[in-house]
Amino acid sequence: MNTSALIRPAWTPATIALMVIGFMVFWPLGFAMLAYIIWGDRLDGFKRDVNRATDGIFAGCRRGSDKAARWGHGAARTGNVAFDDWREKELERLNEERRKLDDMLTQFDDYARELRRAKDQDEFDRFMAARNKSTAPTTTDTTTNKRGGKGSGLLDD
Repeated sequence: MNTSALIRPAWTPATIALMVIGFMVFWPLGFAMLAYIIWGDRLDGFKRDVNRATDGIFAGCRRGSDKAARWGHGAARTGNVAFDDWREKELERLNEERRKLDDMLTQFDDYARELRRAKDQDEFDRFMAARNKSTAPTTTDTTTNKRGGKGSGLLDD
């Protein structure tokens, strides 16, 4: 590691100042600087380990794509023409079945959506009818004032 660098994983005035400024600006930056000061010398080994791990993960993805190509998701052929022709026909048949099922699912979703809309409309119409019935003006006036006469129900005094 370069020991003459201004910012290095050590307790130098520059790293301490950056850590303090980091805590004042946004506390995770201060913690990040503190972690760099304490464990920064292990950073090269950490980067090497991370690179190895990600290479292993992506190597597994490459193996998975090779398997997918072997099972008809790519252009890989087995060499047996009869088998390859049969496999292509079966895959086309399965794709057609998948399309039919997707179409039926879309049709059912449309039907269910229309059914829900009709039910909601019916419930709304019932609500509006009940609301209009309860708020309809009455033709008989039964309110009387204090003096015994018919009135608006407001205090006449």
